[in-house]
Amino acid sequence: MILINVRFRPRPEYVENFREKVAAFTEATRAEEGCIFFDWSRNTDDPNEYILIEAFQDDAAEAHVKSQHFQDAANLFPEILLETPQIINTLIEGKSEWDRMAEFQVD
Repeated sequence: MILINVRFRPRPEYVENFREKVAAFTEATRAEEGCIFFDWSRNTDDPNEYILIEAFQDDAAEAHVKSQHFQDAANLFPEILLETPQIINTLIEGKSEWDRMAEFQVD
C-alpha cells in the first residue's frame, strides 16, 4: 500500500467551499481501481488547512497521477491554493486495508 498525507492551504476565498471545489476530483479518485481510501479532513487547530489522507494499492498510484481527473486537479489547485501542498508518502509493504488498534479494545 502507498500511504499519502497532504496538507492543503486554500486561498481565503476558497476556505469555506474548498471541499466543493475538489468534489469531482474526490469522487473520480475514490472510483479508481486500486484506491483504498481518499479522505479529506479540516484541521481543527487551523481551520484554514485541509488534510488529505489517501492510500492506493502498490501499483495504482502511478495510474492515479496519470489520470485525467488528476491532471484537471493539478490545473485547478494553483488557482485555489495559497501555496504548494506539503506531502508525506510511504510504501507499506504487505498492507492493503485498515487494521484494528492493538493497544486497547472497545466492546
